[in-house]
Amino acid sequence: MTDAENTLAESGAALGDTPPDRLAINPKSPFFDADKLQRGIGIRFKGVVRTNVEEYSISEGWVRVQAGKSFDRKGQPLTIKLNGPVEAWYEDLGDNPPIAAA
Repeated sequence: MTDAENTLAESGAALGDTPPDRLAINPKSPFFDADKLQRGIGIRFKGVVRTNVEEYSISEGWVRVQAGKSFDRKGQPLTIKLNGPVEAWYEDLGDNPPIAAA
C-alpha cells in the first residue's frame, strides 16, 4: 500500500470518503467530476469555511475564487488564485467526516 492508503487505513476512513486532491466546478476543466460534486464538498481555507470556491488543490495549497462580478469575453467568471492551507471533506458524511489535508 502507498503512504496515502496507509494513512487513510490507520484513520479508519475508506478511500472513497475523502475528496480528490484537486477538483473544479467548471465543466470545461479536466478536474471536473459531477459525481463527486453531487455529494457536496466542504472547503476550509486558512481556517475559514468557504462556499465560493471555483477550484481547489490540496497538495499545492491554493483555491480559485471568483473576482467580483466580472466575466471574460467568453462569459466565464474572472477568478483569482489564493494561496494557503486547504482542507476538503464530503458534506454528506455527517458531523465528523474524514478531512483531506496536505
